[in-house]
Amino acid sequence: MNKTRREFTPEFKREAVALLRSSGRPLTQVAGELGIQPSMLRSWRRRQNGEAPRPQPVTAGSGSVASPSAPASSPADQAAEIARLRRELERARLERDILKKAIGIFSETPR
Repeated sequence: MNKTRREFTPEFKREAVALLRSSGRPLTQVAGELGIQPSMLRSWRRRQNGEAPRPQPVTAGSGSVASPSAPASSPADQAAEIARLRRELERARLERDILKKAIGIFSETPR
């Protein structure tokens, strides 16, 4: 089933953002009333505020691992990420060892 991409006029986008600003209602509520995704309305609001729209997340099968324009992490950020990954690895190893022991216990034949 092919989905066709809906196109919205610049005027509709401006009016949607104006409605969001003037109504005082939550973004999700306004988007629902307009029949659009909240992320679309959020993106339109960012563009009108002069902000760059956020990049879309990379989906599986796109072949891209990271955005080439992504800023390089600082050494402190990298060290924190390495420490987090080491903790996560240690926890996974402990869980694996517990499961191995459980298999050994439950696979023994009763006497």
